[in-house]
Amino acid sequence: MIAIFSDTHSHTGHELTGDASEVAKRADAVIHAGDFTSTAALEAFQAYCDVFYPVHGNADDYPVSQQLPTARTVEHDGLRIAVTHRRNGGDTALELFGRARDADIVVSGHTHRPRVVDTGELILLNPGSHVQPRGNRPGFCVLYDGESGSAYRGELREPDGTVFETFEVTRE
Repeated sequence: MIAIFSDTHSHTGHELTGDASEVAKRADAVIHAGDFTSTAALEAFQAYCDVFYPVHGNADDYPVSQQLPTARTVEHDGLRIAVTHRRNGGDTALELFGRARDADIVVSGHTHRPRVVDTGELILLNPGSHVQPRGNRPGFCVLYDGESGSAYRGELREPDGTVFETFEVTRE
């Protein structure tokens, strides 16, 4: 299982509660698409998650942005996930970013709006913000290895565990 978060915007810690906290603790890997804001938030995630793949966002303090890349590619059990906080140019730029990294999924943040877009070639995923939804639904994402071994099942969830969207990612 992979847990995906973005846009924590905290000065005190990871701000994980309820189901979001449990999922992050149990996950095989945790991905964060940036905007921790502070070193305290980044360090809290690092201490809480066993395997952690963060990138920095535009609102991160200088010490955070100096520790983290702006983009990375995560490989997990045959799944390639390209991670960035944002790309100027919207969905087209995100899709090009993903294609350049031969990704199955592109994870981004910035908008605080959870959403899934299937481009036909890859999935564009924004988990939203589990803390500051800014008028949107609070969110994070969970990816489960499919039973057939050839697909992942994804769920966008609220921090309390309420699932509000599902999707599937097929591995080649």
